[in-house]
Amino acid sequence: MAKRKNPRRKKAAEPTQVYQIKINLKGAKPPIWRRVLVTDATTLAQMHDIIQTAMGWDDYHLHQFTVGGRYFGRSSPEDFYPMQDERKYTLRQIVTGVKFKFLYEYDFGDGWEHELLVEKILPLDPESDYPRCIKGKRACPPEDVGGVWGYEGFVEAIKNPKHPEHEDMLEWVGEFDPEAFDLDEVNARLKYTR
Repeated sequence: MAKRKNPRRKKAAEPTQVYQIKINLKGAKPPIWRRVLVTDATTLAQMHDIIQTAMGWDDYHLHQFTVGGRYFGRSSPEDFYPMQDERKYTLRQIVTGVKFKFLYEYDFGDGWEHELLVEKILPLDPESDYPRCIKGKRACPPEDVGGVWGYEGFVEAIKNPKHPEHEDMLEWVGEFDPEAFDLDEVNARLKYTR
């Protein structure tokens, strides 16, 4: 028996272009960032997974995108603002061109804000895999470290063996190099977001 198509189900958008997006963790000094290539058919829900993977977060907390005063994420009765369903919007629908910026916030308690900047719009290369990270700097802060300010204190403690919290921080996180970034490892993990 032939399988019938559901007339209500929308066909996924076919990619036509590639966006080069720089993901910058706001307030981090020195800067922590990733540069990724994603298709214009990428949904905001998929973009969330890409950011989590490229930055090195573990997706333990809530998140939202802010685009031109509108909020996109996973709707909840506790939302402060009307929340658009991130699964229903592609980058093609929100990006207006090169230099377009929007925000991604992760972990409302720690308040990790990321600025996403569309640096380039490129032709789709059918031979390439997307998403793909092409560059980045520095390690992602550990989960639950207390935002940018808590991270600064954390780095200070792990770098200084005489710091009163040095041993506790190492026991909590283990070895941690704030300068570390492994492009191959990021791209190996991004394969699971395709």
